[in-house]
Amino acid sequence: MEINFLAVFAAAASTLVVGFIWYNPKVFGNIWMRETGMTEERARQANMFKMLAGTFVYAILISLLLMPMTIHQFGAFGMIGGDDAMAKPSYAAFMADYGTAYRTFKHGAFHGCMTGLFLALPIIGTNAMYEHRSFKYVLVTAGYWVVCMTIMGGIICGWAA
Repeated sequence: MEINFLAVFAAAASTLVVGFIWYNPKVFGNIWMRETGMTEERARQANMFKMLAGTFVYAILISLLLMPMTIHQFGAFGMIGGDDAMAKPSYAAFMADYGTAYRTFKHGAFHGCMTGLFLALPIIGTNAMYEHRSFKYVLVTAGYWVVCMTIMGGIICGWAA
């Protein structure tokens, strides 16, 4: 199985689009600013190129993780050691029968959402407790990642079909 880098980059770029909407002052931006103590003046001083580029790079890493989590055929590929040439005939038969099974946007979105709920939310929630952040902060920040991972999983799984 090859990595579909176009899907990975598109999924990563989707986090920027969602972020522009999610953190808009008319959506959750004002709540996030209040909960983090961020001011408009301080936000204007940030190097936006550096922040957006960093966000994109981190989102690429998340996309690469979501690929085997949303595309089940990666499990079979892993079982053969990642080399089609070394696979037994049963692998080729399996891929012929099931190579495109569950490769839809909907299926990927489901697994992306579950990853957001059961991975991103607990990580953000745990960090927030130690940073003495509010539950509103957790909802806004983790909510963003649940939505992003849902969309990312959909793009990765649906595009790979």
